[in-house]
Amino acid sequence: MTTRILICDDSGMARKQMARALPPDWDTDITFAADGREGLERIREGGHELLFLDLNMPEMDGYEVLEAIKAEDLPILTIVVSGDIQPQAKDRVKKLGAIDFIKKPTDTQLVAQILADYGLYRPATETADTPASAPDGQPQNIFAHADEDNLSLADYLQEMSNVAMGRAADLLARLLNVFIKLPVPKVNRIERSELSMALSAAADNERFSGVCQGFMGAGLSGEALLLFADASIEDLGRLLHERLDLEEVSETEVLMDISSILFGAFLKGFSAQLDIPLGLSHPVVLGQHRPVNELLEHHNLNRENLLSIEITYEIEQHNICCDLLILLTEESVLRLEHLLQFTREDA
Repeated sequence: MTTRILICDDSGMARKQMARALPPDWDTDITFAADGREGLERIREGGHELLFLDLNMPEMDGYEVLEAIKAEDLPILTIVVSGDIQPQAKDRVKKLGAIDFIKKPTDTQLVAQILADYGLYRPATETADTPASAPDGQPQNIFAHADEDNLSLADYLQEMSNVAMGRAADLLARLLNVFIKLPVPKVNRIERSELSMALSAAADNERFSGVCQGFMGAGLSGEALLLFADASIEDLGRLLHERLDLEEVSETEVLMDISSILFGAFLKGFSAQLDIPLGLSHPVVLGQHRPVNELLEHHNLNRENLLSIEITYEIEQHNICCDLLILLTEESVLRLEHLLQFTREDA
């Protein structure tokens, strides 16, 4: 009997990865939805039995979809597939009715096991062609399964950032015992001199404190930036004091500690998916209590094109948010495009 499946994710690459992660001998009819609103419309139409649902999406996120399914008592089983691996994220989706949670990137053997556990799929005899999982649950090389679909480098980098973003949020959430609201990562090509104008933070008439840290490895290089609004840094200092029972900490210590956590976890998750180790320089405080354009003035005279990945981390129930930026040099972008093209040609 054919099982009708709906895969709901704003990333085209993630939708295809999820479809490929399903057992090849399972009789399925797969439909895709590009955001939560479209996914909910497909569910309301009826006929689908199983939903694989992402959490971080535009229009309507996965939590809102689960709330609607529960409120309307829609007849579908839901498995959440997300890069947001915070403990509270897993608890929330289970309370909203999801039967299980799978972290990105998807592990084919784990998917098959979960489906078998719920009686949705009966495995055939194992063969030598059974896909191997990544060791110790580590992200697989993001380009390892590049196919002939016309997915751009930006599509790949957005999904890579989604996974790395979740790793960094999980580490910070566990440390502070909080829930961190995660966005859809923004991937843009910009000139270095236009960086301050392109940032979401620059739209607010506030002052910021910032830290930067360089990274390099195997033809990739760039800079990680972390920007905190003044109000956020004050509240974060109080939260650190309360949660970790620390003595009074200076703003500089707060900046350095949080940037170390987010930079390290994000870049580790990012590089693991490329299977390219990255070395990090020492972090540097760019300045405190200054407008964004002043913090980034070292970029203003350079006309080099950059690829910018912007992520806003926001701590729920606290007035705390920060902007994390990963800036890849023009040479790095060319290297990644070559890697993607080479993998496709070799497939």
